[in-house]
Amino acid sequence: MSGGHRRSTRLPDYDYASAGAYFVTICAYGRQLLFDNPSLVAIAEDEWRALASRFANVKLDAFVVMPNHIHFVLWLDPVGAPLAGALAGAEPVGAPLAGAQGDSRAGASPAPTLGTIVGAFKSRVATRWLIWLRANAPETPGRIWQRNYYERVIRDEAELTRVRAYILNNPLQWHLDRENPERTPDSAYDREWGWLEAT
Repeated sequence: MSGGHRRSTRLPDYDYASAGAYFVTICAYGRQLLFDNPSLVAIAEDEWRALASRFANVKLDAFVVMPNHIHFVLWLDPVGAPLAGALAGAEPVGAPLAGAQGDSRAGASPAPTLGTIVGAFKSRVATRWLIWLRANAPETPGRIWQRNYYERVIRDEAELTRVRAYILNNPLQWHLDRENPERTPDSAYDREWGWLEAT
C-alpha cells in the first residue's frame, strides 16, 4: 500500500460503540519492522491483555503481532451479543472467545467506542516503549504507530471464523503478506485473503 494510509472501510453512519465483533489492524510507523524487537512485542501483548480490565465493555478474541503490524478481534459488550453488522433478530454468536473475562461492569455509560479503545491501546504501548527506550536504547527513535488504523465490522459467524483463521495463520504466511516489504506475490493468496489486508 502506498502513501502511508490504509483505505478506510469505516461506515459513515455506523455506531462504533455498538455491540459486536471488530477486526482491527494497526501498522507500525513507515511499515518498519519494529515488532522484530521482542521487548516491544511483550509490551504490546501485555497492553492487549489489559484492555479487558480497562474497558468494561471489551472482550478479547484473536490477536497476533507481526513484524510491522498487529491484528486483533475484539468484542464490545457482553459475550453472546449479536455481531455488529447482523440484521435485527439474528441469533447471537455462541463461539467461545479466547480472552473473555466475566461480565461487563455497571456504570460504563456512555460505552467507549472502538476508536477510543484502539487509541488507548496505541497510546499505552507507545508510552511504555518510550520508557523502555530511554532506559535501554536512548539513541533509537521512539515513534511506533502509523496514523489511524484499519477496522472491519464482522457481520456473521462465517466471517468471524475466516478472520480468526487469517490471524492464526498470518505468521506462517508472512512471506505472502502485503505488508511485507520483501513479499512474494501470490495471486491465490490475494484471492483468499486480500479482502482482509485491504491495501
